[in-house]
Amino acid sequence: MVVPAIPGAVVIGAPASGNGKTTVATGLMAALVGSGRQVAPFKVGPDFIDPRFHSLATGRAGRNLDPNLQGAARIGPLYAHGSAGADVSVVEGVMGLFDGRIGHIAPDGVSGFGSTAHVAAELGAPVILVVDARGYSQSIAALVHGYATFSSETRTAGVILNQVGSDRHTAILRDACESVGVPVIGAVPRDLDLEVPSRHLGLMTPDALRDAERALSAMGSAITDHVDIDTIHQLASTSVSGEAWTPSSNVEQSVLSGEGPRIAVASGPAFGFLYSEWAEMLLAHGASVEWFDPRTDGFPTDSDALVLPGGYPEEHAADLEANVVTRRAVAAAVESGMPVYAECGGYAYLGRSLDGYDMVGVLDERFEFSRRLTLGYRDAVALSGSPLFENGERVVGHEFHRTSAVMGDEHPARPNARAWGWIEQSGGRRVSEGHVTSTIHASYLHVHPAGAPELVARLVRAAQNFRLDR
Repeated sequence: MVVPAIPGAVVIGAPASGNGKTTVATGLMAALVGSGRQVAPFKVGPDFIDPRFHSLATGRAGRNLDPNLQGAARIGPLYAHGSAGADVSVVEGVMGLFDGRIGHIAPDGVSGFGSTAHVAAELGAPVILVVDARGYSQSIAALVHGYATFSSETRTAGVILNQVGSDRHTAILRDACESVGVPVIGAVPRDLDLEVPSRHLGLMTPDALRDAERALSAMGSAITDHVDIDTIHQLASTSVSGEAWTPSSNVEQSVLSGEGPRIAVASGPAFGFLYSEWAEMLLAHGASVEWFDPRTDGFPTDSDALVLPGGYPEEHAADLEANVVTRRAVAAAVESGMPVYAECGGYAYLGRSLDGYDMVGVLDERFEFSRRLTLGYRDAVALSGSPLFENGERVVGHEFHRTSAVMGDEHPARPNARAWGWIEQSGGRRVSEGHVTSTIHASYLHVHPAGAPELVARLVRAAQNFRLDR
């Protein structure tokens, strides 16, 4: 059997956040597509939003590469899976090039675990460094030289200068970078007024889609005009080899009798935080997926389990409250014993209220929006057994939310059991959160299904049991 070649990649990194990684990476994807190439998009880390823009730019699923959530050993296989059939891949980095999870060190002993540099090393792919050039002259050589030589595991193949002021400014910067052996592959002027569209997830509305498409077109044109995309394609490479990850990797296939179960999955702008591998893994285990938007759609009552992803339900709370028929149908399904998995915004949707708006009401929590952002990786242990996680089971998850759960009186028929517990890295405080019943696992924690494949298999089995019992 002939194994398809794995396409090469370039990793777009930067000295720090705010240098223009997302604009350059997304524009590069659009420019490469515009030149007739098939581009596979990736994002380092747990982010849900940038991959949606990547998907718009390339017409392919935006995917994440995150050693924390997926395990470092899966980065290469997941890359091989997501890049299949592409000519080249573009991997957008996260934060500064060597910034990773605090307190966790990558195998090179230098960069943070899960950093852009760590993922680039796992892929064996070159880094293109994006530098905001405002305020720099010859001193940029010291910056570029430092990043290019800091770790022997990271290969910096070139620089894209962002926000350059003039042709003379570009020439000075180019000479400085090339004096330390790092070529300049492009220089994007500062007067183009390029910026990524609103990062707050309105992509499902026609107006938001038009705005995003206009911005993508402008970014693609800017990169085409000011960056040598042919050279970038030539630089793209990877050391990844072997078998690609598959949606059924490392998991015993669910034993299903007859037609597989139907899994209802919430979607739309209120529930857009779902990794691409979720649907692939559900299908691989014999289930079918029924998408619905809880703001506007009816609940698919023929479904056998429910997945409620995260997102921004607080931005759409009025619409969610107004769809009374769907809220009542979800409540009835949950009360009938349907298995439910909910993350973050999906957890809030199951509660009594969200910022004063009525939600489904099967959990006793009220959710309140605040300006405080809760963010970070968590080494979590399951505090209660459920059909989806065993008591004491450990996962690495990620929190990203501005709401908090206010607990009410425990429902006498559903004693309130917490889903996860962990110890905070700073201060050592013990944290417990979420809500588990005999059929529900709901919490703020986002878990990547490729890093916890047993979750999907168990959900499908629970759905099939529910289907056969009713």
